[in-house]
Amino acid sequence: MEHSDSIKLLRECDAGVKMGIASINNVLTDVKSQNMREDLTNCRNQHETLLTEIKGKLSCNCEKGKEPAPAAKGMSWVKTNMKMALEPNDKTVADLITDGCNMGVKSLHRYLNQYKQADAESRGIATRLIQLEDDLAKQMRQYL
Repeated sequence: MEHSDSIKLLRECDAGVKMGIASINNVLTDVKSQNMREDLTNCRNQHETLLTEIKGKLSCNCEKGKEPAPAAKGMSWVKTNMKMALEPNDKTVADLITDGCNMGVKSLHRYLNQYKQADAESRGIATRLIQLEDDLAKQMRQYL
């Protein structure tokens, strides 16, 4: 059971990291503030590092990653593009990123609770991802 929960938690982290990277990439070209661009780029780089770690753990167990749900990805894309078309500014980017981070934190906590038998290493990865998302949401507050 422990092994199964670990794999399931890592797969959810994999999907979450990919969603975070895609979301940041989707808005990065619209960012005007150099500081905000640096904050987003640094966070994306940390997500990519974590993604490499997750893929390594899954690969060691002959498991594949998980793609974000197509509906969630599609809704995020539509929401981002609609909001940016109406108000193409850093405040809108900060609002979108904050919403995404909050949804990620909520989902990851749900998965931590759901997969209680996951090993400490997998839980640690999920916790680090939660912290990354939470930190980015806090950084975005200054741009709201």
